[in-house]
Amino acid sequence: MDKLLRGASLLFSGLFAGFLVAVLVLENSLRAYSAAVYTQVRLVELDSLDTLASVTLIPAIVTTVVLVIRARGNDRRVVLAAVALLIVVFATTLAINLPINGDQANWSVQSPPPDWASVRDRWQLAHLVRTVAALLAFGSLLTAALTRIAPLRSAAKHDEPVLYRS
Repeated sequence: MDKLLRGASLLFSGLFAGFLVAVLVLENSLRAYSAAVYTQVRLVELDSLDTLASVTLIPAIVTTVVLVIRARGNDRRVVLAAVALLIVVFATTLAINLPINGDQANWSVQSPPPDWASVRDRWQLAHLVRTVAALLAFGSLLTAALTRIAPLRSAAKHDEPVLYRS
């Protein structure tokens, strides 16, 4: 059960972090384009990317919280750090990105609002914060998984009995 849970936590947090990196690259590319181009691309993004974010972030948080409950010692601290980082992602999304998404969904490609660039910059800065937090969360979970594997491999390599199993 623990292996499955750890695998699901890694899978969903990794997919979510990768998704955020892809959006970060796209958004950075858009900085060179006009208000109309930016608005058109954002409207396309808003069509389905929020759904993708939800179906990866929510399971990442849930599986990682359950993993914290079941973890012990240093493993628990590292996984708890991942939960805290995922909560930063969630809070940033709720406080900044989603309200801006809601406003941008009503923008017109033919006449974006005059402050479109400052709105874009606020959204992109918040997105950078959540991308870094998501990558650090995934890195924490990966570190926790790898440190659990190392003692098992070391014991097997030296033909020592393994005193615990995950």
